[in-house]
Amino acid sequence: MTGSRDLTDIADRVVGWAADGEAVEAVVGRSRHTEVRAYEGDVESLSSAESMGVGIRVVLGDRQGFAYAATFDDDVLAETLAEARDNASFASPDPHVGLAEPDGVAVPTLDLFRPSLLQVPTEDKVAMALELEALVRAGDPRISGVESAEFVDAMGEACVASTTGIRSESASTACYVAVSCLAEEDGLTQTGFGFSVGGELGDLVPADASDDAVMRSTRLLGATKPASTRATVVLDPYVTAQVIAILGSTLSGEAVLKGRSPFAERLGDEVGSPLVTLVDDATNPLAYTASATDGEGLASRRTSLLADGVLQAFVHNAYTGRWAGTASTGNAVRGGFKSTPGVGCRALALAPGQLDQPALLRQVGDGVLVSSVIGMHSGVNPVSGDFSTGAEGLRIAGGELGAPLREFTIASTLQKMLRDVEAVGSDVDWLPMSAAGVSLVIRDVTISGT
Repeated sequence: MTGSRDLTDIADRVVGWAADGEAVEAVVGRSRHTEVRAYEGDVESLSSAESMGVGIRVVLGDRQGFAYAATFDDDVLAETLAEARDNASFASPDPHVGLAEPDGVAVPTLDLFRPSLLQVPTEDKVAMALELEALVRAGDPRISGVESAEFVDAMGEACVASTTGIRSESASTACYVAVSCLAEEDGLTQTGFGFSVGGELGDLVPADASDDAVMRSTRLLGATKPASTRATVVLDPYVTAQVIAILGSTLSGEAVLKGRSPFAERLGDEVGSPLVTLVDDATNPLAYTASATDGEGLASRRTSLLADGVLQAFVHNAYTGRWAGTASTGNAVRGGFKSTPGVGCRALALAPGQLDQPALLRQVGDGVLVSSVIGMHSGVNPVSGDFSTGAEGLRIAGGELGAPLREFTIASTLQKMLRDVEAVGSDVDWLPMSAAGVSLVIRDVTISGT
């Protein structure tokens, strides 16, 4: 990668070709991605991919057209602009279409690009994946296999420019190691996983990922199906991250405006426990998805979604903000230069409490620790809020972790779960996803087992 200067020049050139009466946006991007997967002491797969290209949006009145090209060649870019214009002429009229406009929010200075990651030899990446697998295999005699042990890195830079005055640049690097393993005892098998996340190679700690995976798999050996009941549950940070990611999807402007959110008419209402404060903040450099700008080139910013249980805001891009009669919250998301911007939460996190997980368990006394869930996206209805998903974990007895549990279902609704939060842990865990994890105590959850 050569820096974003050349990308900005390309974006400016495309925008400069705009005709009278039309709005043009150019998104220019370049990225590189590496994935190494180890298996039985050898490299099972190694892939490295690079992509570059330009996405062009043209708005003519109340019609929008889009086209992209995977090259920076001037002739092709001109053809792509012509194609976007042509697509706009055939688009259905929409009074809300339009490009983002500068809103006066300053782009934050974030140190997200680590040049050192670009210089890491492939053999060092391979060595880290192999080391991770070896650590897991040696972690406990009950480990019977490693399903996957991988090293992943990603580097990207982009520029967004438009005739409305948007002109922003961004660059970032990220990497992680992840492992999934099998533990076996007395003919019974359990799985476990672990991560280590960072911005450059030196941030990664394979031993942490290994220890987590070994612990998660071995502690579930001998698990039994619990009796059906209602209980207080403690969600593991990884489970909480998945839950709040789904909650975040219900707070997008698009879901609300289309009537697909259970919180559509609740702005300003107390929808959760006073212990629940949820923010979306892509300016937090600890977030795996941190970025100085959103998918339309507007500055990233901290948006308070729930404060002390009160619903404060929905997230918007320029389109949904215009539709709702408000403004973008810097929440345009897009899958690179090949797509138009959508809207969504970018880096969710619950405000942490004062107690770590062991202290929370002592406070709960009796209940269930939910260590992982199965089929979260198919088991949760983001329109109605109905929540029902398979799970496994451990019984909490006398404030301590007890017998392992498997093949049970936890059920409630997103709305009720928010109201029933009894405690938020201090153990914030930044994961390779768009939401941070934290231990979360929720009372009165239905456990369906035997």
